[in-house]
Amino acid sequence: MYIQFYTEELSAEAALRALVPRIVPDSVDFDILVFQGKADLLTNVPSRLRALAGWMPDDWRVVVLVDRDDDDCMALKQHLDQSAHQAGFVSRANATDQQRVQVLNRIAIEELEAWFFGDIAALRTVYPRLSATLGQRERYRDPDAIVGGTWEQLERELRRAGYHRGGLSKILLAREVAPHLDPSRNRSRSFQAFYRGLQELTEIRA
Repeated sequence: MYIQFYTEELSAEAALRALVPRIVPDSVDFDILVFQGKADLLTNVPSRLRALAGWMPDDWRVVVLVDRDDDDCMALKQHLDQSAHQAGFVSRANATDQQRVQVLNRIAIEELEAWFFGDIAALRTVYPRLSATLGQRERYRDPDAIVGGTWEQLERELRRAGYHRGGLSKILLAREVAPHLDPSRNRSRSFQAFYRGLQELTEIRA
């Protein structure tokens, strides 16, 4: 099997390159196409899917990963699923029990950094001065409901602990932290949806 991932930014690519090999079987190959931001991805994925529809092999899959940001999550997911359906592909939204999902659409809520807040132990492996009880604070108990931007909140906590006081690079953060994420313990619901979806997409059926 081969999976083509579509994502909106380089930090997501860095995270996926560390995470995907620990989620899918060794026999699965993959590559990642990075668009020039979310707007570029949403504009161009439909035409790319239509182009793929005429020749994509049976053992290929597509995974689209975008940040929710301030969008309505259901509307964004519906837009992505509709794009897949209009191109002639089976997505999770329209798959029957007998059909294999060809296009998996997943949303990081509200940003990729929520996935890092979902695994404080992984963050502390890279940044040991962070508080071990960070995830128990009321504002961080639900990584997908952090107010004020997950990126901004994480940068603030890292600066408080004495890290990256000159500014934090999203790509650097993803490259450093993603290899330590444990999918089974991550508290982010959007991460768990991505994790389970990717497992189901690559499971071997009799």
